[in-house]
Amino acid sequence: MIVSPILIMGVCAWALAQVLKFIISIIVFRKVDIKYLYTGGGMPSSHSALVCACSAGTAFAAGLDSPLFAIVVLFSFIVMYDAANVRRETGKQSKILNYIMKDWDNIPPEIMDRELKELLGHTPLQVLVGAVLGVAVGLIGGFLAYGF
Repeated sequence: MIVSPILIMGVCAWALAQVLKFIISIIVFRKVDIKYLYTGGGMPSSHSALVCACSAGTAFAAGLDSPLFAIVVLFSFIVMYDAANVRRETGKQSKILNYIMKDWDNIPPEIMDRELKELLGHTPLQVLVGAVLGVAVGLIGGFLAYGF
């Protein structure tokens, strides 16, 4: 195969999470906002889906007892921790800074030329749902690519 099945699983999990995020945003906000197809943040976490699909696919390809699987799982935990904690806090800071920038009349215009992105991180639930989605895609892809 020209492209690794694990790479395909990761990209498929990411894409599926982005499409689900778009559909959920339509249901929740009752409007179509195309940014949910390509932006970070929101339900489910596409970061979690991608790394968990890679972890599940690596389990099939290399085995649960392989060093490669251990590395991929640890990398996945780092990515999910970052999504749920570091990036979420950055999003909270962006909300506060955007509020200050909108309501403070004495700020020079060049500083206020655009808003900061507030939807950066994920809640723990969003990370969990992305992780479950990624593992599911990785398991299905692993069965299809490697058998049992």
